[in-house]
Amino acid sequence: MAASMNGTAKPLFRKSYSIEYGYKPRKRTLIADAEFDREQHDVEQYQHQQINCDGETKEECTYTILVTIKNKKSASMLNLISAFNRDGLNVQHMETRPTLSSPTKTGSPTGLDVFMEVICTDKVMDDLKRDLFQSDSKFIVKNIKAHAPVPDKESNEINHENGTIDIIWFPMSIWELDRCHHLHTNYQPDMDSRHPGFSDKAYRARREHIARVAFNFRHGDAIPKVEYTPDEIKTWGLIYRQLSKLYPIAACQQHLHVLEILEKEGGFSEKAIPQLEDVSRFMRKRSGFQLRPCAGLLSARDFLASLAFRVFQCTQYIRHPSSPLHSPEPDVVHELLGHVPLLSDPNFAQFSQDIGLASLGVSDDDIVKLSTLYWFTIEFGLCRENGQIKAYGAGLLSSFGELQHALSPTPQIKPFEPETTVIQEYQDEDYQQTYFLAETFEDAKEKLRIYAKSLKRPYELVYDAHTQSLRILDNIKVIHDLSTKLKLDMDVLE
Repeated sequence: MAASMNGTAKPLFRKSYSIEYGYKPRKRTLIADAEFDREQHDVEQYQHQQINCDGETKEECTYTILVTIKNKKSASMLNLISAFNRDGLNVQHMETRPTLSSPTKTGSPTGLDVFMEVICTDKVMDDLKRDLFQSDSKFIVKNIKAHAPVPDKESNEINHENGTIDIIWFPMSIWELDRCHHLHTNYQPDMDSRHPGFSDKAYRARREHIARVAFNFRHGDAIPKVEYTPDEIKTWGLIYRQLSKLYPIAACQQHLHVLEILEKEGGFSEKAIPQLEDVSRFMRKRSGFQLRPCAGLLSARDFLASLAFRVFQCTQYIRHPSSPLHSPEPDVVHELLGHVPLLSDPNFAQFSQDIGLASLGVSDDDIVKLSTLYWFTIEFGLCRENGQIKAYGAGLLSSFGELQHALSPTPQIKPFEPETTVIQEYQDEDYQQTYFLAETFEDAKEKLRIYAKSLKRPYELVYDAHTQSLRILDNIKVIHDLSTKLKLDMDVLE
């Protein structure tokens, strides 16, 4: 975590971990899942240690904090240390250096960066456990807020009218996606007795082996190959054949078109499960999207943030052979047959990236709404083609049973309107009872852009495809660079 003397705190990193241990009951609504994720994230921020002092075991929590004093004359080091010590936060180590990011016109810095290691005492830990598990960063900010004159535009923060501050971290470059790997633990084969692989020790061990590939992956690596077993290929082949019969009458034209190319050039067939590295190269050439291996169902914020950089986090394991035609969790069938064909289409790829960009830096409540939009569009969306209803959602295009259900008279079909869609509850264990119909992809994209503008965040972001990074439009230089690029593009267009 890093804190600035303007009363904000900005995380330098989030604790790196692979999975949140502990059983989580299956939820039916995204809102319930999101509330659980928020609690788990806040609990995860505390790194508790058991230490022994004079024969007595005590609980301790250590923070590493970077405080930026914007003006060295505005606050003294003694006041800063006292601010922490007042509430039992003991400063154990401190280093200072000039703030290189705040030079004056003469080139000399006016600010001061203060690096500190701070330890919570038992009393503070009791307070934290009682009522401060909402956010450890808010507790730290409380101690230095008095020194803060002005807001910091680069702190990824949301300031509320009541004076509270939400600290929102998000990646600013594609390389920082290495930190976006926080998993849901619901419906895992080793945690939920309803999972078809719960009693299958061999399947659980196989899932764990494949998950290690994702945990060890870093951006820039080639995606390691998975040697699929004959049984896994048999399950893939069964699903592939069944879905191939339905696609001509049920899938949208973009999906059919790209799938045909994938069968010719991308190694798609019922005889073998394609490797993610081969598929990722195919996608990059067509739409700029690429695949990244993940170990399971990611948190909504991490998953959506990846889309902003045209990265799709993709599982490599396959569903249990006892339940081949439907899976409530993502697997390699869902990813490759459901998502990949449309993410390889430039128009649809832009739609996915727009949702990802809209998610960066917004509040937890807005993440819930955007996740619901994603659910009812990219996962379970319907569109109209030549007067007929077709499926473009990956959850439909990878589930033989639900694809038939969605196009039957049984479910309710509503027109896609973001304001209505974001409040619709959804089913994640069974078939949906409600679907949303988009007249065209362009119509859906435009409605999404309008909705995204209503989300509150204190800055505007622009994606730079050359550097695969984001820039905050918060100063004249950034805006000038962007306008110069736009002028060059307009010259070409003219």
